[in-house]
Amino acid sequence: MPFTADSELDLLFPAAHISDEARKQLHPDLHLRPLASTDYRRGHLSVLSVLTVVTDPGEDAWVAQFHALRAAPRTYYSIVIVDKASDRIVAVGTLFVERKFLRGLGSVGHIEDIAVDKSQQGKKLGLRIIQALTGISENSGCYKTILNCSDSNIPFYQKCGFEKKENEMAKYAPERSRTPRL
Repeated sequence: MPFTADSELDLLFPAAHISDEARKQLHPDLHLRPLASTDYRRGHLSVLSVLTVVTDPGEDAWVAQFHALRAAPRTYYSIVIVDKASDRIVAVGTLFVERKFLRGLGSVGHIEDIAVDKSQQGKKLGLRIIQALTGISENSGCYKTILNCSDSNIPFYQKCGFEKKENEMAKYAPERSRTPRL
C-alpha cells in the first residue's frame, strides 16, 4: 500500500497541532500524524494489542468511535507513527484534555495507550509519541500532563521528563455493567 499524505486523510484533529520539532526527530521513513478515519485498515488495533487484550469491534464500530472522539473538539488527540514504505501504523498514543474547575478553570492533559509495534521497539518511537503528546498538552494550555504506568515503565517515563507522583487506584466494572446505560 503506498503512503497516504495527510491532505488525503480525514484526521481526528489538525495536523498542525503536532510540532515540527517532534516530526523532525523521526527517521525519514516514518511519519507522525493525527489518527485518521481509515486507520483501522492500517493496523491501529494491532499496535494497541501490545498493551492488553484488544477486542476487534469491526471497522464500522471503530469508525463510529473515531467520530465520537472528534465530536468532542479540543479533547482527544490520538496520534500515530506510520511506516511510509508499508503505510502501516507502528506506534500510537493518545492525549485527552480534562477541563477542571480547579486552578482557575485549568486543564490537565492525560496521556494514555502508548504502544509501539514489537518489531519497532527500541527505536525511540515511544519517546517521540510522548514528546509530541506533551507538546500538544502544553500548547493546549494544560497546567500539567499526567499518565499512569507500571513500575517497570517508570524509568522510561522519567527519561521523558516525568516524575513519580502519588499513586494510581483502579476499580474495574463487572463485565455485565460495561454496556453504557446513560
